[in-house]
Amino acid sequence: MRRFVVWPSELDAKLSRKYGREVSKNLAVESPKLNEIIEATETLGMKVVEVEWDKLNPRLSGLDEALRTRGMLIIESKYGKSKSLRLIAQKVREFRKSRRRKK
Repeated sequence: MRRFVVWPSELDAKLSRKYGREVSKNLAVESPKLNEIIEATETLGMKVVEVEWDKLNPRLSGLDEALRTRGMLIIESKYGKSKSLRLIAQKVREFRKSRRRKK
């Protein structure tokens, strides 16, 4: 199992790759919440090792407060980081879509 850090900003559609977005724009999620990422990670069978709710990604230190998303996860996955991030982003999108249908 591979272990790596996941920042919500790596999945955020509002950010450019320069500021840390790792997934493609069409997969990225608008303002991902740490709870959504944790839920998606666990649903995909990945293990959440550690959660830091107040950490700020160092790449975001120069950005406006509105664009900063706080939090950090350390997860274990059988996939590499980029594939894991793509899977998590897809799962968060599915969750949001299903919640919109229920309303």
